[in-house]
Amino acid sequence: MEIVTKIAPIVLAIIMLGLGLGLSIKDFTRILRNPGDFFVGFISQLLILPIIALGVALILNLSAPLAVGLMIIAAAPGGVTSNVLTKFADGDVALSISLTAIVSLISIISVPLVVINSANFLGVEIAKDISIIGIALKMALVVTVPVILGMVIRGFAENFILSKINIINKLTGWLFIVVFAAIWIEEKDNILTYLLEAGLAVFILNVLMMAIAYFIAKKFVSGIPQQKCIALECGLQNGTLAVFVATLIFDDITYVIPTGAYALLMYITGFIFIYILRKSN
Repeated sequence: MEIVTKIAPIVLAIIMLGLGLGLSIKDFTRILRNPGDFFVGFISQLLILPIIALGVALILNLSAPLAVGLMIIAAAPGGVTSNVLTKFADGDVALSISLTAIVSLISIISVPLVVINSANFLGVEIAKDISIIGIALKMALVVTVPVILGMVIRGFAENFILSKINIINKLTGWLFIVVFAAIWIEEKDNILTYLLEAGLAVFILNVLMMAIAYFIAKKFVSGIPQQKCIALECGLQNGTLAVFVATLIFDDITYVIPTGAYALLMYITGFIFIYILRKSN
């Protein structure tokens, strides 16, 4: 995992900088005007998704490393991809951006909390020098600091940044692909085995969570665009952040495999989900 370990923090920092460049203060204050929709998405992603992931891991009797790997991807926030696909699905893009922004910033605490506690529950031993605070501080350097820096840069050059935002989004998308290409190149001899081991689990988690989030949102949010947004936020996670966390805490590639399998599947299921929504509407 030498290449992945070296490039993941750099790529994640650039992706989070790109996220920050796309944000403004109104993306944070908007939730005060309609907190109900945000709260449903927030709870679905931060609490329900990890609970569903743990249930899938236990029911499928996954090995401990794969189970923890599944928890890592479930704990990760939504990525910029969720904002793009929400727009494509005619969902509430503003809500999607707000959820991605807030959950990404909170992830420096929520991710290590979920991962370390689930690892302890599943019987995985973590090195004594790894702590929630230590992981949170390292995550802050590659998550929080670049997001804030991106927002500051936008504040000084908003017109220029807005004119280039589509290019920035495409660049972050390609960087995401670079990380996963590096994983598959480094582990090319074992890819098929890994996919067979983790593929079913991540597929069930992805499809089940999008469906659950959609029906929860249907009951509690203000409209169909918000339902689409929340379902996609819960089905399109920040895989690069998950890789960074997995390589930060563990040396074994097995912990990264569910993230790699999820990254391959989430685009396919995401577009199928959008197609079904468009047909039903």
